[in-house]
Amino acid sequence: MTTLLFNARPRPRAPRGASALLSLLLLAGPAPHAMADDLAPATAESAGLLERYDSGGQYGLQPLTVSQLEDQLRRPELQASVGQGGIAVFYPNVSEPFRSAFIGMIQGIEERTRLRVRSYAVDARVDAADLNAQLRRTGTKVVIALGRQGLNTAVALDRDIEVLVGGALLLSDAEIVNLNGISLTPDPALLFARLRTLLPDTRRVIVVYDPKKTEWLLRLAREAARGQGLELASYEARDLSQAAQLYATLFAGADSRRDAVWLPHDTTTVEEGTLLPLILKQAWNSGVPIFSSNVLHVKKGALFAMSPNNVELGRSLANSAEGAIAGERRKGVQPLRELHAAINLRTASHMGLNIGYQQQRTFDLIYPEP
Repeated sequence: MTTLLFNARPRPRAPRGASALLSLLLLAGPAPHAMADDLAPATAESAGLLERYDSGGQYGLQPLTVSQLEDQLRRPELQASVGQGGIAVFYPNVSEPFRSAFIGMIQGIEERTRLRVRSYAVDARVDAADLNAQLRRTGTKVVIALGRQGLNTAVALDRDIEVLVGGALLLSDAEIVNLNGISLTPDPALLFARLRTLLPDTRRVIVVYDPKKTEWLLRLAREAARGQGLELASYEARDLSQAAQLYATLFAGADSRRDAVWLPHDTTTVEEGTLLPLILKQAWNSGVPIFSSNVLHVKKGALFAMSPNNVELGRSLANSAEGAIAGERRKGVQPLRELHAAINLRTASHMGLNIGYQQQRTFDLIYPEP
């Protein structure tokens, strides 16, 4: 049997390979070579960009015969994708462990959509004119910008290309108003629901925040607290010194049986170098539970936190991208609901909480690690 060409195909899903092949044929280009390392230094020709077909090194090369090719091209999902354009993904050209997070998001995007996905690793050297030309040439309708660098790159795109942001911490009202997508900040509603499950006697959530960075999140948090029957006691702090003074006063007056302290993504009021250790010490000494939007805080002593489920986030972004192509109205930036949960059993024990085996199974990450 004569082999026509090689098709890069994912192990679990044949339609993705067919879609990649169809796109290549429509572009009348040569058969692609599998890329073992998507994040190798960019060449001069690509002006700081790397194009990755599907999932790069996760794919193997498999011979494709003429009859197999014809069968794949007849698939309904392939016929439906013809003429709809494609999706481009910008992700930061970074090293591990950050690279794996973005690759997980891209995996989710590719798994969910029937459209062709082209992924570009970007850095500050990107040539905007060259990038726009590439996107026009490939019929890109929507760009999913992952991370801060992906977002910074997408700002220079032609206005007729829809941009969705994901995998980035958005910390100002201006960004929230002008963008569309999913923030990396966990939805307060899910954090508060988890708090009520662990500590059903909690009645008040205390939070210190910088209004210049986190006011948009506090608006959501106030509504979420009402939905859980909680009082949200919020206190503004515009610098580290003011935040430190507030925490000392609040912990001294808090009731460990009815109060809990929430640490949002806020670089002013949850500064990692000097302020966070003081917060953790005050919480430990007072017995007042703290929970966080940053999973790394659980390893350091917070009771629980939530972190992104990168693959599921990618799937949600793919749904939004297809909706944008179909003409759905923009929804603004939404908080992250695709989450993993983490708990610190040592902190729980210190507080007198007995987290049984069945309850532990509701958490994806447990610290200290067994």
